[in-house]
Amino acid sequence: MAFLEFKNVRIAGIAAGVPENVVSNYTLKSGEDISADYTPEAFVETTGVKERRCSETLTTSDLCFAAAEKLISELGWDKKEIEALVFVSQTADYFLPATACILQDRLGLPRECYAEDVALGCSGWVYGLSNVAALVATGTIKKALLLAGDAKKRSKMKRDPLFGDAGTATAIEYVEGAKGFQFHFGTDGSGFDAIITPDGGSRNQVSPESFELKEYEGKMMHNLQTHMKGMDVFSFGITTAPKSVKKLAEFYGFDYQDADYIIFHQANMKMNNQIVKKLKLDPAKVPSCMYRFGNTSSASIPLTIAGELKGLFEKKLTKFICCGFGVGLSWGTVAIETENIIIPDIVNVKDKEDNYGYQL
Repeated sequence: MAFLEFKNVRIAGIAAGVPENVVSNYTLKSGEDISADYTPEAFVETTGVKERRCSETLTTSDLCFAAAEKLISELGWDKKEIEALVFVSQTADYFLPATACILQDRLGLPRECYAEDVALGCSGWVYGLSNVAALVATGTIKKALLLAGDAKKRSKMKRDPLFGDAGTATAIEYVEGAKGFQFHFGTDGSGFDAIITPDGGSRNQVSPESFELKEYEGKMMHNLQTHMKGMDVFSFGITTAPKSVKKLAEFYGFDYQDADYIIFHQANMKMNNQIVKKLKLDPAKVPSCMYRFGNTSSASIPLTIAGELKGLFEKKLTKFICCGFGVGLSWGTVAIETENIIIPDIVNVKDKEDNYGYQL
């Protein structure tokens, strides 16, 4: 059973960065941007995504960098004391090197800094949090950053109007006696192709055929775009997420209904509403940000906290349950208590002409 608990760690702050460019889904064209069966209004009603933040120049690391800089500043942390950085994304800057290495230098963190990439999507923030908690719980590393998000498509193609760009920063620190985090994880690799980019990796390398458009679930797509088996993913989400929340609560002996907030990955509104219904949750405890940011993959949980709850809970003791689920197929749920946490305003990041790093 994949249950984990780490004590003596706490979340000190959460920040988010998004492109300043806003794209309205009410301007979508039927048969071009979305299926011919949908009008823009019907798409918005089904998914809950009214608008998104999108950029053609900003990478995930750009958005995470902006969020991290803002968070570090408001926390008053000395960068010399930040000794670990975990970057979670499906859209790294390069195949090599790891984007975490680039961000260590860009943020001005010490050279003796633990830095790694985690290539997960919708469940990624919960997995990344467990990685960082494991590093910090020993007390040797006192301060660490979890940077998570997705942005900037890998190839020239139309954007899926369900998805938006975002990067987040979560600050974790060692505090003797802190209650820490309790986790439940799961993986079902038999469904690896339910959400998949077929070409571009070592298994199916890029070729001229990779760019050939073929019909897939009612859309014309090529193999460098992400393919999704919609009904399989929907069934997986509404089944797995409620079970994971219940298993976590049962294993650690608490009532999930006692949580102040339960934050789910922002998949789409129809799916999340079904999860809320299955768990018999008070909708007021389940905030959502997908109406203005869309599905932002591993950024969606911290972005929801920063975007929807700022000013409501920071100073008081607050119980959270956070559940991410998706590509892999994988899922993870965590129980967290926060108090005296820093939540900066969301950073709106301008597009830029030149990218950070070497152009080879």
